[in-house]
Amino acid sequence: MTSRSVTLLDVARAAGVSKSTASDALQGSGRVADATRERVQAAARELGYRPNTAARSLRRSSTGAVGLHLPRTATRLDYYMNLAFGAVERARADGLDLVLLAPGTASGGGLASRVDGLLVIDPEVDDPEVPDLLGAGVPVVTGERYLGGGVAPSGAVVCDNAASLAALLDHLAQRGARRPALLVPGPGSDWAAALHAAADAWSRRRGVGVAVRTVPFAATPAEAEAATADLIGGVPGLDAVVCAPDGAVNGVLAGAARAGLRVGSDLLVAACVDGAAAWGSSPQVTAVDLRAAEYGRACAALLSDLLSGVAEPGVVRRHEWALNVRESTAGRV
Repeated sequence: MTSRSVTLLDVARAAGVSKSTASDALQGSGRVADATRERVQAAARELGYRPNTAARSLRRSSTGAVGLHLPRTATRLDYYMNLAFGAVERARADGLDLVLLAPGTASGGGLASRVDGLLVIDPEVDDPEVPDLLGAGVPVVTGERYLGGGVAPSGAVVCDNAASLAALLDHLAQRGARRPALLVPGPGSDWAAALHAAADAWSRRRGVGVAVRTVPFAATPAEAEAATADLIGGVPGLDAVVCAPDGAVNGVLAGAARAGLRVGSDLLVAACVDGAAAWGSSPQVTAVDLRAAEYGRACAALLSDLLSGVAEPGVVRRHEWALNVRESTAGRV
């Protein structure tokens, strides 16, 4: 049975309750026993029930829209644009409009009157808008956890970024790398903090130090090239570089070329975020595929489930990644 064919009456029958009780249980209204609410929600999840959000917004005088907040420096990055397109697609399927929030949107209050919920992606601890967004009075789903404390989000979709970097470093070691380096932003976001922790844990586990260089969250190719040149000149035996920021890996390739190193043999190169910069380069670069569009869809789906009462506040859902191996890590000569 497809999600479009499942009705509220189907859910009510599966849970053994009346249609009105099922509605109250899913919307968090009325006097419904906890056990009954859990049974209805379980039936809705099992059947794949998706409420008619547009009709519900008319009944409840809500806006029928949700907001999307991206990192301040993310507007030029492929990863976040693909994520946004995925979120728009899923929100539209659930009868919701998605609005990209401009800087300063959260200040001054009133956000709850304009949107029914919020998606806050890769919230950074030094982003002054995030606390206001979390306290806006509407359900909030974060893409990755927020490390700043205060008001907790209603839910989160997370990826095991520590595991993805560990797998990438293991791959480099298998291809002959003995002295890897990592270009990574400071630990102001859950994603970057996980990469720092993973590099440290991998170094201790393997007995091989990972040389870490801090670069901006949205490092440009020029900034990555300068950091790579610094590593090549300052780290004896450097034989692999992992570039964390999206779109900056071409700078690593340029730094290697300027030093006369052949990528894929003299210097192995990999990226923590796959995209056009990785697969469109020469040679193509091994990278972690975070499946940005699917991630955006997952975040929007969780927010829709929270708005409809299908999901409980505090839920955390996992998002899977994959490693795409290409010529840039062919192997040390």
